[in-house]
Amino acid sequence: MTVIGIEHVQLAMPPGREDAARAFYTGLLGLPERAKPPKLAARGGCWFEGPGVKVHLGVEAAFRAAQKAHPALLVDDLAALVELLEDSGFPVQPDDPADGRARCYVSDPFGNRIELIQG
Repeated sequence: MTVIGIEHVQLAMPPGREDAARAFYTGLLGLPERAKPPKLAARGGCWFEGPGVKVHLGVEAAFRAAQKAHPALLVDDLAALVELLEDSGFPVQPDDPADGRARCYVSDPFGNRIELIQG
């Protein structure tokens, strides 16, 4: 018996900030929003899912951003995304390449750390 993959990654967000999540995860990162099942939708939050990636944001009343733990997302044009993020007011922190691939970090609107890696 072995783990065969990751079904999704869940990050926390503060209550009532779904529009900010949509603007970042769909508007900037390009991840389409998927409707949550009705019973879960009542809790707030958003699900963003694209080919091979699922990022779910759940509301946490006593929200605290994940500043070390993070998802690492593969992107097809890191340089263009970095420019878009910075032009949109999301500073990017470059890091040394890993496994020969360029990478950097950005914080979502709630302060959650996101690693971006050139795919």
